Amino acid sequence: MHMRKNWLFLILATTFIIAQYNSNAQKAISGRNSINDPTRVISDEKELGLALGLFVGGSYFDAIDYYQDLRSRDERNPYLAYILGECYMATRDYVPAAHHYAETYYLDKKDYPLSAFFAGQMFKQQGEYKQAITWFKQFLTDNKKTAANNPLDNNFNRTPTQKEYKNYKKLAQIEIDGCEMAMISIKDPAPVNIFNCGPNVNSAYTELSPYPLGDSMLLFSTLNRNTLEVTTFNRKSNKPDMISAEHFMIAKKQPGYVDSFQWPLPFNDGGFNAQGLANGANVGNGCYSPGGDRFYFTQCKVKDSFRFVCKIYYSQFLEHKWSPAMLVPSVNEADGEESNSMPFVAKVGKKEILYFASNRKLQSRGGYDIWYSVIDPRNGTFRRPQNCGKAINTKSDELTPYYDTRVGKLYFASNGRKSFGGFDINVADGGPSRYSKVQNLGYPFNTSADEFYFIKDPVGKPDAYIVSNRIGTIALKNPTCCNDIWRIQYEPRLVIIGKVLSKKDQSIMPQSVVKMLDQKSEMTTYSSEDGNFIFNMTRNHSYVLTADKPGYTSSRATVSTMSVKRSDADDTVHVTIYLDSIKHSFSVSNIYYDYDQATLRAESVASLDTLVNFMKDNPSIQVEIYSYTDGKGTDEYNFPLSQRRAQSVLDYLEKNGVERQRMTAKGFGKKNQVAVEVTPDGKTDIPEARQLNRRTEFRIIGDLPTRRVIFNSAMPGSMDQQERNLRQEADDEPDPAGAKAPKEEGDN
Repeated sequence: MHMRKNWLFLILATTFIIAQYNSNAQKAISGRNSINDPTRVISDEKELGLALGLFVGGSYFDAIDYYQDLRSRDERNPYLAYILGECYMATRDYVPAAHHYAETYYLDKKDYPLSAFFAGQMFKQQGEYKQAITWFKQFLTDNKKTAANNPLDNNFNRTPTQKEYKNYKKLAQIEIDGCEMAMISIKDPAPVNIFNCGPNVNSAYTELSPYPLGDSMLLFSTLNRNTLEVTTFNRKSNKPDMISAEHFMIAKKQPGYVDSFQWPLPFNDGGFNAQGLANGANVGNGCYSPGGDRFYFTQCKVKDSFRFVCKIYYSQFLEHKWSPAMLVPSVNEADGEESNSMPFVAKVGKKEILYFASNRKLQSRGGYDIWYSVIDPRNGTFRRPQNCGKAINTKSDELTPYYDTRVGKLYFASNGRKSFGGFDINVADGGPSRYSKVQNLGYPFNTSADEFYFIKDPVGKPDAYIVSNRIGTIALKNPTCCNDIWRIQYEPRLVIIGKVLSKKDQSIMPQSVVKMLDQKSEMTTYSSEDGNFIFNMTRNHSYVLTADKPGYTSSRATVSTMSVKRSDADDTVHVTIYLDSIKHSFSVSNIYYDYDQATLRAESVASLDTLVNFMKDNPSIQVEIYSYTDGKGTDEYNFPLSQRRAQSVLDYLEKNGVERQRMTAKGFGKKNQVAVEVTPDGKTDIPEARQLNRRTEFRIIGDLPTRRVIFNSAMPGSMDQQERNLRQEADDEPDPAGAKAPKEEGDN
């Protein structure tokens, strides 16, 4: 497990910047000699000592400046590249972190084999999943048998053991599985909208622990600063002198606006902020008991080297006021060095349970685990904490528990399971001691960045909040350095479930690709192996569904969600798409022309629109358009007239989005009449028959595979890549033979 990231520091406290590590830390950097790899010889020990002191002290941004300067004169030093990767990872600046780890690997993969693993992690946290998989696989390939001689470990002083390498290999496979899960989930997002809560809640520093108070207010913890926090380091106490501290604030929602917040105000109930300030502690993670008569929160004190130790406090509402906050007994040790934090209290069955995260060692699964304590209903005391077990906890870190009593589910953040990157929100059924069906919430709840503190509204439709450093946060030093609170609006789950059937006998048609286009012509495909398919829809869309299978033409199904409201219930629509074997010739009724005219009549438009849809729904089809006249007039006159009529149809189709190269217009005059135009005595015209002969027919002359939308999700490559491969195969085959023109009279 990679413990150089002090996750509790990143989550529970803001990222402080040390302005002065010692009296020499800020002098001008100039005129220094080149340094060599300190694993061999240190030639500028003083400068390197300053940089390392800043790094160990947690001042990663300042350390970066020093290490970058050192490396500018020694660009091929693998140690400097490696520790810069460490600095950038600690500040969650994923792009340069990946760059420096990758450079380390290419400079000295023998001494720094873990650089491949960490490069994979940093590419993953950018969302570059394919590159991440490549690096994780490289790490596994390089370390098939024995651990390499890595001169540095998490503490920069010993070689990792075989057991530690074994854990890294397990993590590498988990990371690969997470990349593959993410690439699939992103293609099928959950029906939610997620947006930043805005500058009235979020600042450039980290915001944490959102706790909705009914449907009108939000309690959260924040430093509430948008400028760089400068902190001096006290050399006597070996601790930083804090200027600002994390504290509670409260924001009301704007009247009449959905999820828009007013300017935040201090949360003065119980004097919890003041108590934290008096104790020199950061305050956060507030929550109420189910009855509202107890308030739980965390105080975190900074120790040496920016190590935070957190304790859980609670206060009772007695005689119209809150009691002084007290340590939760049995959960905390007053002078213990372990951290207990992130309390959440909920009813689980008939029991009132205090959930929390702790890095205590006894009965631990590793790292931070989710624990629980049963609150005795008789006297309100807390029973001995129990680990939530291996179904929840891993050898890495589990944090920010939240239990939804309404559905009986525990939500928590973990970085020890398959993830989109870093910490993801997971959910499990059961509690408090037994859990099942643990699963990742998927996209867009989780992203390649870190996600924590998932919590739903307590009343009404269960919208939710989440804390994340995803792109879109209010940035301090880099786009993903710090956490913001995000709002989650659940959309009704709208699903299309359908079948592809044969038009001839209603049998299931396997091996087809079902396409769903919205009103913006954005396409989603489903490779249906068994004739069944399913799509997710969103509100305010119109969809057209068709199927694609060689040798067949498709009907279409239309579905609209334009009238669906966000408050509506989930809905499932069942549709059927019919495939018909390609007919070489077919007529389209109601395409009429006036006598002696090539202009389309108004009543022809509806039929032509049907043909437009047919051509768009079957993009591989090539057609010839045949037009005819009635029997009046000479051939010399009727052939050009019929050609103009065929051209008018082609022009209409092209104007409405059918590609010109897929169509050919041909006129055949008065040949191949389909109706007798005069009475048997030859004296009286039959107008209806003449109108029928003034017709347009269509003949399919080709089914080009290069234009077919073929996508098999079980095959490698994207849809575009598969189409390119198919096009290349088609180029190697002879052109399909065109069909002959219809027989003229007398041709036998």
